[in-house]
Amino acid sequence: MEIMLARPGLDQLVSGIRDIVAKDLSPRDTAFAVADFLRLNLPGLDVLTDEERAGDPETYRSFPLHTQEEFSVVAVVWRPGQQTRIHDHVSWCTFGILSGVEYETLYRDMGDHLVEIGRAANQPGEVSGFAPPGDIHKVENTSDEIGVSLHVYGADVGRLGSSVRRYYDLPIR
Repeated sequence: MEIMLARPGLDQLVSGIRDIVAKDLSPRDTAFAVADFLRLNLPGLDVLTDEERAGDPETYRSFPLHTQEEFSVVAVVWRPGQQTRIHDHVSWCTFGILSGVEYETLYRDMGDHLVEIGRAANQPGEVSGFAPPGDIHKVENTSDEIGVSLHVYGADVGRLGSSVRRYYDLPIR
């Protein structure tokens, strides 16, 4: 098992998440417990360098801040107009908004098509969590400013390369 040590300023956050994950709760309960902890310990933008906070003009960028077998902490930087494809995840996930607005559209898989089942405009300081199944979504920055969010995944994204389980290219009805 290879552990990428936490960035400076994240030791308390990583230690707290490690304690929660060690309780061996269900994925859903783990996501909610980590969300409760993250809500009280959401770091500032200084966990990223100025260059990282600037983002990439071509696509949103993910920056692993801590990885280990049981979980990963990743910052995502979104320039205006950038978005993910519709996807779901390999594990539970918790996220908190550090700056900007992260607009999320939720979907249900109906076999041959997707149905939109919800939308949320996640504001700075807001934290949420979820666990598969039922975590199909698209995330985008619809604002005019750079957005930054912190994600905690119940998987080693350093080893897997991504938290995405599947992309959905089905029609939306």
